[in-house]
Amino acid sequence: MMANGEGASSANILEIIRHALPTLRKSDRKVAEIVLTEPRRILGATVAETAVRAQVSQPTVIRFATAIGCTGYQDLKLRLAQSLALGTPATHSALLDTDTPEDVTDKIFDYTMTSLDWARNKLDRASLNQAVELLAGATAIEFFGLGASGIVARDAQQKFPLLGVPCGAQIDTHQQFMAATMMKPTDVAVVISNTGGTRSIIEIARTAREMGAKVIGIAGSESPLTTYCDVVLIVETLDNTDVYTPTTSRIAALVVIDILSTSVALRRDAQHKDKVATMKRRLSDLRGFSLG
Repeated sequence: MMANGEGASSANILEIIRHALPTLRKSDRKVAEIVLTEPRRILGATVAETAVRAQVSQPTVIRFATAIGCTGYQDLKLRLAQSLALGTPATHSALLDTDTPEDVTDKIFDYTMTSLDWARNKLDRASLNQAVELLAGATAIEFFGLGASGIVARDAQQKFPLLGVPCGAQIDTHQQFMAATMMKPTDVAVVISNTGGTRSIIEIARTAREMGAKVIGIAGSESPLTTYCDVVLIVETLDNTDVYTPTTSRIAALVVIDILSTSVALRRDAQHKDKVATMKRRLSDLRGFSLG
């Protein structure tokens, strides 16, 4: 239970509810699900109407409000209105078996855009600047990730013309460990793991650091992985890997890679920028074809 006070009242109530969800009583969780799924409808609903929608008693609705740190139901609605200013929320319960493809289209677009906005507001800009400084000064960069994070690592490796130095992204765990072992103090390792708990990626981060390389971590939260990183970029999203929701953590991490590579490219000299411009122009020419 969260204590009331100025700090509590200024917190995003949707974030509080989402994090508290696993610890709530079963009946309170029903109210939480309704609030997260239909927050705009709750804004105009009475205690009785919310109780009916959640299939609980009215006292349960009030108990839920106090359990998450609100002074009552009206305070819950006030803080809900403040949270909605950050964008349309989307949760794991937003997707239903009865949804049509049109419904799924709207919900997944809403979910993804909201999650990206959430990640943008959470991203620490000072850490981002530190990561750019490390990448800009690297003589070589290795990207490490597995599964969905491996896709992000391979995409990052494709950005090597922007980064301006040799880049690697091994997908085999043995090759990853070998690459980490061969890193030098002038190199930078970028380790990517949304959970931050993948054992082999943690070992790679530790090994790269032992070799003297700087380590940048991209993770969804503070985790065992981040303890082995020189710079940590927390890319928090609304991902819930236990249910049918889009993998927004991957999309958000791809955006962060674009931010990093573009920021580094902007710091390169005029000669490098000319090379990138020439490359893009020639790639454009390759895409054209004539029917004649």
